[in-house]
Amino acid sequence: MKKITPFLGVVGLVASLFVANAHAKSIEEIQSSGKITIGTDGTFPPFQFFDNGKLSGFEIDVGNEVARRLGVTAEWKPMSFDSLLAGLSQDRWDIVIASFTVTDERAKAVHFTSPLYCSGGVVVSNKPEIKTAVDLSGKVVAAQTGSTYFQKAATIPGVKQVRNFASDSDARNAMVSGRADAWITDKFVAKLSIDKQPTRGMAIGDFLFSEKIASAVKNGNDGLAAAYDKALADMQSDGTYEKISKKWFNEDIRCI
Repeated sequence: MKKITPFLGVVGLVASLFVANAHAKSIEEIQSSGKITIGTDGTFPPFQFFDNGKLSGFEIDVGNEVARRLGVTAEWKPMSFDSLLAGLSQDRWDIVIASFTVTDERAKAVHFTSPLYCSGGVVVSNKPEIKTAVDLSGKVVAAQTGSTYFQKAATIPGVKQVRNFASDSDARNAMVSGRADAWITDKFVAKLSIDKQPTRGMAIGDFLFSEKIASAVKNGNDGLAAAYDKALADMQSDGTYEKISKKWFNEDIRCI
């Protein structure tokens, strides 16, 4: 198995918290300004992606509705996935909504909100013989830089190489073009890709792990986290969350 360079992004982020001088805006300051700035990736359909130049997706709809309930307008800031939490620590945006898995390591660096949805990582390949984690022995696997999919791929015994890509779609394209044997990604993302590209021969294999996905605010910004959590809970209670979820997935993907 090729040695994988350890993922150090979150470690660096923790350190950056001690040198950041900017001030995270409180919920009162955000409401007074009339705007909440949201960092996102924008390359992870159906959660957040560009459709004819416009940001769309499940998380975009949820974020816009949360903003509306807070009495403000959402201003989205698309950035590379692996820069989003660092940007949060530097107060470049107020909150990150970008399908971040809640992990103990990340939770040292940011304040996660209540879970937005639950999902998990799967093996995807256009080679019929690759379906399980065992089948990845001696194979090249593609995954997004800084993601839990990349981290998980690096722990699978016998994998020849884990190739990292700036976006999840780049990782998928590497597998489709033959530069990788398999792609590890979110189960809902995989399903959408297969539905949209049925002639590519892609198939979903093993479910590797489950995960809770949440938004994140800067550590110490408890007021903003509480306001977000209340808006999300209200959406889940009044049916708005279910309506948005079924629009994108034909099912309710909240954590049970």
